[in-house]
Amino acid sequence: MKISEGLASWLRLTLIPGIGGETQRKLLAAFGLPEAIFAAERSAVRAVIGNKAELLFDFDTQKAVDRTIAWADEPGQFIVTLVDPTYPQLLLEIADPPNVLYIRGNPALLQKPGLAMVGSRNATPQGLQTAENFARTLSAKGLTIVSGLALGIDAAAHRGALSAGGGTVAVIGTGADRLYPARNKDLALQIVEHGAIVSEFPLGTPVLAANFPRRNRIISGLSRGVLVVEAATESGSLITARLAGEQGREVFAIPGSIHSPVARGCHKLIRQGAKLVETANDVLEELGQLEPSVSPDNTSPASDDNPVLIALGHGPCGLDELVESTGLGADLLLGELLTLELSGQLASLPGNRYQRLN
Repeated sequence: MKISEGLASWLRLTLIPGIGGETQRKLLAAFGLPEAIFAAERSAVRAVIGNKAELLFDFDTQKAVDRTIAWADEPGQFIVTLVDPTYPQLLLEIADPPNVLYIRGNPALLQKPGLAMVGSRNATPQGLQTAENFARTLSAKGLTIVSGLALGIDAAAHRGALSAGGGTVAVIGTGADRLYPARNKDLALQIVEHGAIVSEFPLGTPVLAANFPRRNRIISGLSRGVLVVEAATESGSLITARLAGEQGREVFAIPGSIHSPVARGCHKLIRQGAKLVETANDVLEELGQLEPSVSPDNTSPASDDNPVLIALGHGPCGLDELVESTGLGADLLLGELLTLELSGQLASLPGNRYQRLN
């Protein structure tokens, strides 16, 4: 990236241990840009933040600043500050926007309409497939899928967006130079290549439990709405949904079985006013129709030539009949049926039967 003038001062401000986001905002409100903070009299700074002023002036961050600027000088790695024109506009709307963002990949994705998709790390197979298919369909409709790179629903949402050829953003709770969890390393590298990984934490920040709830406000803040796929009643996904509501974002939830622990969080959200979602169109109706992010060649076949829709005809049809008439294996066919259901082109009926809707 092109290193902007003043970046060193922003890094100096944000790399001092003990000078957190709230303190930084107080200083910026009082003095303006970081250069003005460091040019101020110590007594004036002390009047704003008390004894923390000693840290601000005495802690040596030069080596950390140099390392960070060197990192940002590498291809595909960026640092965006609160005053940069490329800072995501939606994040400026929240009460506590990060003062600095570390980005690997394509920073332009952070300016595009986003939908956060979150859910359980211990998702059911059905939940994983639902998340992947929703993300694929919504990505093809022009939404950037935002999630947290966690195991389970997060990873499935990222995979779905990537499979559609659309964009996806992973907001992480470690430094941008660390990929966590290790099991998602390959997925993370795909996101770096075709999407963006974002962190507010300094390079080298390890896995700390307290950082993950903090990053949730960025997941919701970058998005026009949050869709919860599966979640227990005590879940980080519900924290993200609560933050979304506080930020004025839409909150969506997919219902599940009353017997499933990972459905209870979604049901709780629906009781609290979240929109019940059955198809991708339910989300698009609230957010408004968007321009497709990929060409029709990269999406599911159109209704006129989709072999599954052709086989369905215009009356209810059973799964066994569809397997025979399409020649597709049951697993592949079920995935295609779910994709068509999420896009509002068919409805599932009792007894493994399906009905075309258009």
